[in-house]
Parts: sequence; C-alpha cells; structure tokens
Amino acid sequence: MRKKHRALFVFGAYLIVAGLVGYLSNPEKAATALLSGGAFGVLSMLCGLLLKRGQTWATWMGFGLCSFLALVFTWRATVGWMAYAGGQSEKFFAAALISSMLVGALLTLKTLWPERS
Repeated sequence: MRKKHRALFVFGAYLIVAGLVGYLSNPEKAATALLSGGAFGVLSMLCGLLLKRGQTWATWMGFGLCSFLALVFTWRATVGWMAYAGGQSEKFFAAALISSMLVGALLTLKTLWPERS
C-alpha cells in the first residue's frame, strides 16, 4: 500500500512541475498546460493522500485517473510527434514533455495494478 500512495503523490507532483515547465516554455499558447497539470496533479496527490489514510478505494480512483491521462497523453503525444515529423520543429519540446508525462502515467499504472492472490 505504501508504494501505491507514494507513486500517486510523486506522479501528481510531476504533473504540476510538467505543467509549469510547459507553460513557461510558451506562456502565450500554453496556459492550459499550467491549469491541467495543476488540476490533475492535485487530484493525483489527493488520491495518494486518501490511500495513505487507509481509503483503499482511492487506489481505483487513482487507477482510473492515470488510465484516462495515459489515453490523453497518448493522443496528444502522437499529434505532437506527427507535427514535428511534418516539419514543425517548434513542436519538439511539447511532444517530448507530453511523452514523459505518458511514461509517468504508465509507470504509476504499473504500480497501481491490482495484485493477484
């Protein structure tokens, strides 16, 4: 259980930092990066806090949140890499950042995956 709440907390903190980095890389066009990174980061950290306090259902809430984010990050990273491959070199940083967020979501999902007895 300890590993699961830490994974959610670390992932949430990473989302907040990644949202801030995304925003700072392009403040005119990336305001949503700050808002979405912050909101989903706080939700992930809240799941971790609830899990630490013994609310085992928070594992499923965190699993659902990370699954949703993995789908969104897959879509956004694909769009970003396709734009970069199509000659839009300015899309490289955003595509790489979103890809790193996808890796974080997948690693967190791996930690949250239900154990079989």
